[in-house]
Formats: sequence, C-alpha cells, structure tokens
Amino acid sequence: MSNDNGGKENLILQDDEKHLVLDHDYDGIHELNHPLPSWWTGTWILSFVFCVPYFMYYVMMDGPTLTDEYNTEMAKINKVIEAEVAKSSNFSVEMYNTWVAKNDGVNKGKVVYDENCLSCHMDGGAGDIGPNLTDNYWIHAKGTPETIYPVVVKGVEENGMPAWGEVLSKEDMMAVVSYVMSLKGTNPPNAKEPQGELVE
Repeated sequence: MSNDNGGKENLILQDDEKHLVLDHDYDGIHELNHPLPSWWTGTWILSFVFCVPYFMYYVMMDGPTLTDEYNTEMAKINKVIEAEVAKSSNFSVEMYNTWVAKNDGVNKGKVVYDENCLSCHMDGGAGDIGPNLTDNYWIHAKGTPETIYPVVVKGVEENGMPAWGEVLSKEDMMAVVSYVMSLKGTNPPNAKEPQGELVE
C-alpha cells in the first residue's frame, strides 16, 4: 500500500515485491502484478482449445445428444435383459427358428392359439380381455420370439394370463409364438386399441 501521495517510494514492500508494482494506481492504491500459476493458465488454454471442436461436433454437427446416448445404452441393457430372460426360460432363437421351419410352426401355432388363447385375445389376435397382438405395442414383451416366449411360459398373473409352461409342451409354446409373430400388421376387424409401449 501507499500513503496519500501515491508514490512508489512510499510503498511498504518486501524486497522481492518491488519488481511487481504496476505503473498505475487507483485512488492512491497501487497494484502488485501477481500472474496466475502457469499450470492454471495452461489448463485454461487447453480447456478453450478442447471446447471448440467439442462444440462443433456436439452442437453444430451430428454428435450424439444426451438423449441419444441414453437410448443407446438402454438398448444395450434391454438386449442383455432379453437374453437373460430367454436363457432362464430355456429358449434360444436358433433352436426356435429351426423348429418353426421344420415343423410348419405357424399353422400348428394357430391350432394351439385357437384352443388356448382365443378366448382372451380373440380371432386373429384382435384383442379383448387380453391385448391386441397385431400392432407394434407391447406390454410385457418386445415383439420378438425371445421376449414373447417367456411371457407364454410364465404368464402374467396380475392380468389373469396363466403360466402356459405348466400346461403346454415346449413345442406347442414355440408354435404359438410363431403364430403370434405372424399376426403383426394384419389389422383384424374390431382390433383393440394399442396398449403398452411402441416397439419399432
């Protein structure tokens, strides 16, 4: 600091501070030049250099948004869940595809469906007590064999769907799954309104 005369000669300074005094004052107050640490300055410069391409990629170009990244991660998680559910039900897509191709699965599945599922899901999967099976909306599955099969096996107790794994053979359940898969997009008359989540 200085007295009211504002002269450098009246400043009370340590010897190692004299070279830091700036040549201007503010109402008699002199300022010492204490530069920022080099590591701080370097970090700031690097941050600025980094933010330019970051902004260009994520804001100006096609970089993924937080929503995109969330959806990607959730898709990965859902695949893991579906695989675990299928595994717990002793189901594999390869086995299913082979069996359906060799055993006229869709036609056999219609017979099983008409005998066991028709009362709730109606003719052609239009839906009544049970949901519409012909649209892209699903409550407990994802519209794929590996997610539909466990629902057939274990049922949905809270909605009154029995666990068909205790009644039907594995072949009958694979057959009815193949029939349900064939119903997608068929648009039967008097179809029930969509329920559940849209699965593209």
